[in-house]
Amino acid sequence: MPTVWRNIVKTIVVMGATGLQGRAVTAQLLAEGWRVRAVTRDPDAPAARTLAQAGAELVRAEMDDVASLVAAAEGAYGLFSVQPTVGSPGTPPGFSAEDEVRWGRNIADAAHAAGVRHLVYASLAGAGRHNTEKLPVNAINKWRIEQHITRLGLPATFLRPVSFMENYTGAYHLHDGAVATGFAPDVPQQIMAVDDVGAFAALAFAHPGEWIGRAVDLAGDEVTPRQIAAAISEAIDRPLPYLQIPIEAIAQIGEDFAFAYTWLNERGYRADVAFTRALHPGLMDLSTWLRRTGAAQIAGFLTAQETAEQDQ
Repeated sequence: MPTVWRNIVKTIVVMGATGLQGRAVTAQLLAEGWRVRAVTRDPDAPAARTLAQAGAELVRAEMDDVASLVAAAEGAYGLFSVQPTVGSPGTPPGFSAEDEVRWGRNIADAAHAAGVRHLVYASLAGAGRHNTEKLPVNAINKWRIEQHITRLGLPATFLRPVSFMENYTGAYHLHDGAVATGFAPDVPQQIMAVDDVGAFAALAFAHPGEWIGRAVDLAGDEVTPRQIAAAISEAIDRPLPYLQIPIEAIAQIGEDFAFAYTWLNERGYRADVAFTRALHPGLMDLSTWLRRTGAAQIAGFLTAQETAEQDQ
């Protein structure tokens, strides 16, 4: 059996296809000639229709309905699995940590039942350090899903990206004319463009012999929050200073969030940026991402925000 599958005749199921990572993976797979079956709760939603227009086959399924997930995966060669992370942009209202774990396990069970030959799971950098240190809840959740996939004996790849550059394109990190987060201003943070997750997923599916059984932490750049704010300011040609939100204020929202920021300020991700780039030479650093897509997204968000404020 050849190492590289003839992807033009094989189907990849993308769970969470209308989400940030799902859209990136779908776009990359379609660009490389794979057939993509995009799974969504609402095929009539605008984001789903956009995927269909790009060439994806839309399939309706519910993450809590394993039978619907099995039906969506039947006959496919591969499956990309991603779940929302509590507290991240776009997380469904009322979504909990246990929801994330249950959904991830349900998808793995469906892939196993359908006989999927390669599952690529979007985990989180640092998840593999579960047994050596205390981790944030989101990393623990993803480790639990990884362990379930392993117990099932699925042929799988665990992609473990760090935080996404796209977090800096909206209200998650942009507040009141500033880049505002709980990160210490001069502590380097690892970040990655979500489009590069798509590139790695496509790479894994195209080369199963090299990627099945592999778990890889992935990062595209390592820069301080103050440097991120300066790079954004230069890219959009307007000043956006960096503002650190006190951990005490974050703790009022939730202790888990506060611990996550403390962990990132003290230990954080430890992905090897040079190694990630060696695997994927087209990997984007912050300046490249800003030039290609980031600056336009940030400028668009700020303009829309200012227009909304003027209309109030």
